[in-house]
Parts: sequence; C-alpha cells; structure tokens
Amino acid sequence: MSTIAIIQARMGSTRLPGKVLLNLEDKTVLEHIVDRIRSSKYVDDIVVATTISKADLRIVELCANLDVSIYCGSEDDVLDRYYQAAKLFRADNIVRITSDCPVIDPKIIDVAIILHIKNNVDYTSNTLKETYPDGQDVEVFTFTSLRTAWKDAKLASEREHVTPYIRNNPDIFKHASLEYKEDISQKRWTLDNAEDLEFLRLVYKYLYNKNPLFNMDDILALIDEKPEIEKINQHIIRNEGYLKSIREDKTFDFYDIEE
Repeated sequence: MSTIAIIQARMGSTRLPGKVLLNLEDKTVLEHIVDRIRSSKYVDDIVVATTISKADLRIVELCANLDVSIYCGSEDDVLDRYYQAAKLFRADNIVRITSDCPVIDPKIIDVAIILHIKNNVDYTSNTLKETYPDGQDVEVFTFTSLRTAWKDAKLASEREHVTPYIRNNPDIFKHASLEYKEDISQKRWTLDNAEDLEFLRLVYKYLYNKNPLFNMDDILALIDEKPEIEKINQHIIRNEGYLKSIREDKTFDFYDIEE
C-alpha cells in the first residue's frame, strides 16, 4: 500500500501572501517542509498540490528544482485538488500536511502513520483532540474515505479545508486519535501571519545550524531557555481560518467534476 504525503501550497494566503516561499535561514518554507517529510520512514512519495493560478507557477518551478511531484488544481475546492492528486499518484493512504507547518516533526508523522495502519481506520489525526502544538498537525486518511468526502461534502468549509466531512461523521468513518502525554496545544508554531514568521525565524536561528531537522523536543527546550520568544504570537487564535470559514459557511457552488 502506498502512503503519499500531499502538501497543499499556494501563493495567495490572505494574511501572509507568498508565505510558502519566504525564507527561514537558507531555504524557503516549502523546502523545509519537503525536507522534513522526506526524512519520514513511512512516506513513500511527496506531492505538492497547488493551483492553476499564474501566481503559483513559482511553486511549480521550485518543485521542479526540488524533484518533487506537483499537481495543479482548483483554487477554491481544495478537497477536489487533494482527491485528484491522490488519484493521479495512486495513493492508498494520504498524509495531509499544510504549507504553514515548517517545523513539522517527522517522528510525529511516522507515529500517526503507524497508528493509522495498525488500527485499520479511515482517518487518524493528532487534532481530533488537540494536545500537540499548532504547527505539528498531521492527518492520515484512506483514499476511499477521501473519495467519499469528495463525492458527498457540500459545505464550502468542507471543500476548502479537505477533512471536516471525514472528521465530523464518525458514524461513517472510523477514527483514531494521536494524543501527546500532556496538553500543550496552546503553543503556536504555525505560519499564518507576521508574528508567526518572527517567532519561527528565531526558532530557526537558534536551532537550524545545530540540527536542520530539529524536533519538537528541541523547540520545547528552546522555549524553556528563552520563554520570551513564545510571547511573540501566543495571542493568536488557533484554527482562525477554519473558524472563519464555518461562520461564513454556505453550500459550495459546484462545477462539473469527473472521476
């Protein structure tokens, strides 16, 4: 069975445009994410799922230079973009990583994949019950469950954020939850705005040259040593984009799509 990581990435971020190509030390955000996923023991391939927008040709070019597979699809229907990419690259299991996670820990990815396969479930995540820092988010799901969501999800928030239909229907999909030994979900290590970028640049400044694949424990130790850096972005609400989508939810305006 093939396990393929699909990274959704585009230049048109609302709060921090072009964030995937911003630099952290000597590489772009997207390059760091690719490097981290490549060090996973259980991911067979990586696909960057971007859009058909002309602005995203820069992402296509970067992926070509990195020898990373690319799929260009819908700008608004990210669920369709994921489904078409997973179908094209014949994925049995999909690991969803978003392009705002430049400190994603490969070990957490691997534990999630192991849990998913061992329990023979449709969907596994460390966000069903939030205990990990924001920015360590991992979702693993079967192609079958993705296809069902692709066919049946109707709300705009379900199409934009890919997995809400799977997450919100436990009567249809069997779930497994990966949880940390304590709740540290209030920690924010994601990239969504200027404050996040400032925080992450400091993390990379202190840790990257010692170990380019520094892990979650390394960041926790750094914050214990330098607690002031954590204050830079801790006021920001987790999952702000998804919560906004729910508030503004409406039935998605479907266009003709084919399997």
